[in-house]
Amino acid sequence: MTPQNKNKIWVWIGSIFGILILILAFGAMFLSARWKPILTEKIKAGVYNGSHHLYRIDFKSINLNVITGSMALRDVTLTPDTAVFDSLKKKQLAPAHIFELKLKKLQISRVGILTAYFKKQIEVNEILLQKPSINMYFNKVTKKTDSIKDEKSLYEQISKTFKSVHVKSIKIVDADFDYINKTAAKKIKNSIKHLDININDFLLDSLSGSDTTRFYYTKDVTFQIAGYKSVTKDKMYTMKVDTIKGSTSSKKITVKGFKLTPLYDELTFTRKYKIQKDRYNLSFDKIEFNGVDFIGLNTDEKLHAKSLKIGPANVDVFMSRESPPQPGFDKGQNYPHMALKRLNMPILIDTVKIRNVNVKYAEFNPASKKAGSVDFKALTGNILNVTNDSLQLLKKNHALADLNTLLMGTGKLNVNIDFNLTDKNGAFTYSGSLGKFDMKNLNPLSKALGLVEIESGNIQHIDFKANGNLRSATGKMNMLYTNLKVKLLSDNIDGEGTKEKGLLSFLANTILVKDENPIKGEAPRTASMTNTRINSASFFNLMWKTVFVGIKDIVGVGIVPEKDPVKQQKVIAKKIREQKRADRKAARKARREKN
Repeated sequence: MTPQNKNKIWVWIGSIFGILILILAFGAMFLSARWKPILTEKIKAGVYNGSHHLYRIDFKSINLNVITGSMALRDVTLTPDTAVFDSLKKKQLAPAHIFELKLKKLQISRVGILTAYFKKQIEVNEILLQKPSINMYFNKVTKKTDSIKDEKSLYEQISKTFKSVHVKSIKIVDADFDYINKTAAKKIKNSIKHLDININDFLLDSLSGSDTTRFYYTKDVTFQIAGYKSVTKDKMYTMKVDTIKGSTSSKKITVKGFKLTPLYDELTFTRKYKIQKDRYNLSFDKIEFNGVDFIGLNTDEKLHAKSLKIGPANVDVFMSRESPPQPGFDKGQNYPHMALKRLNMPILIDTVKIRNVNVKYAEFNPASKKAGSVDFKALTGNILNVTNDSLQLLKKNHALADLNTLLMGTGKLNVNIDFNLTDKNGAFTYSGSLGKFDMKNLNPLSKALGLVEIESGNIQHIDFKANGNLRSATGKMNMLYTNLKVKLLSDNIDGEGTKEKGLLSFLANTILVKDENPIKGEAPRTASMTNTRINSASFFNLMWKTVFVGIKDIVGVGIVPEKDPVKQQKVIAKKIREQKRADRKAARKARREKN
């Protein structure tokens, strides 16, 4: 065959293919034009009837390509009929959640049209929703408990038309999502921007409804929020989250890079309020829920997880005593187990795992014009049975915490707390122990808040145990230590113009402070602890001040910060004067007896 004949054959073949492509293209255009009104009617009727008339879908236009099996809907809205929802609610057939949706474009790719027509099976490669606006409303509803099913399953509703529906992937990209809880006394709205959701392997057939490996007919639903940042409503903090991810198949929710950062420095922040206000500076590298019951979270708005892991993290809290406490407000309401009761959502977390969390509490003392602070480094431990769920509380009504940390970064401190989750008075017990510790490490706390400097002192061991509630705590403690010396930092505390702090410190060490326990030849001293909480004091304030009452009893007056440090110094001065008068009286008596 000559080259010329070969070229004619290729031209002939190419012409045939070209004609076929034109026929297919014009045929596709004809079918698309003819099927558009049919598809529009079918889609609207399918959504309306398939939802028991609860939802209506509308769109401006529909584009169909029968060759590629793709379809696009533009300017789509999905709206619920509230009258129908109320009717379903009365019949106990209403869903817990209803949705409103708006989006510019809904893209469906690679639909198996021939498979759908001849085999009655819908096969879709991908459904894509770009930048939708979604409103999700939660309503507390009751379901019928009768054994007879009044409501057809989703498969039963489509089985007369199709044998199965299979969608490989459904993607919601960059959504604005509002979650509105309509069951609370006051409607609560939470907004999320830039939300991505991927639904993998959706299958609706005769078996998928009972497939325990699927979550609402899907193999997995994943979601992600990236780069979230906002300013709090009070304009005092910025809130930032790097990512929030979740997966129904792994039953996991992970939060990375959460930060709550104050917009003002410590004193500027607190001085913007007329009352005492805690200032928080929070940074959590990772917060992870494992074993999440997503079905219970969706249907009952109940959070049940096997574990919650927190850390590494840094928690800084600052408070100034310049301003008065908030009138009528009792910080006892914020006890951990009392605050848990107030949550609107039922919660059950089997184990809260705290890992490598640094906690710092600082307080500004207007008497010393300085801030004192206490640090707990590398806080680690577990809290068991964290719940406010009424059914769980019938089985077990105590949460148990076992925590270990380094006091001021050096002293090994263990604390165990037993929270009574049902007691109206906020009952709890706690115990703990502290190993070897150089007491000079407490100077950042004692110098600013107690106006006392610890010059030396070595703790060998402390152990304590106490019972507490909303109003007070009582208990016992042991403390073994050596070589304790202190120095008073305030002038003119005895009202007589005394300026020699060295003399006062000497008298305090000689008369008031016992420099060791046990004293040679004597049994170790123990202490009973009793402390009453004022309304402006927190849960942890009650705990540590009760312990310091015991330390004060064993050691003597002088190293423990009081509610009013200036008043503490006056108490010390008074005791010194009383001792000096007693010494002079004893000396006069001795001279008289001698004469």
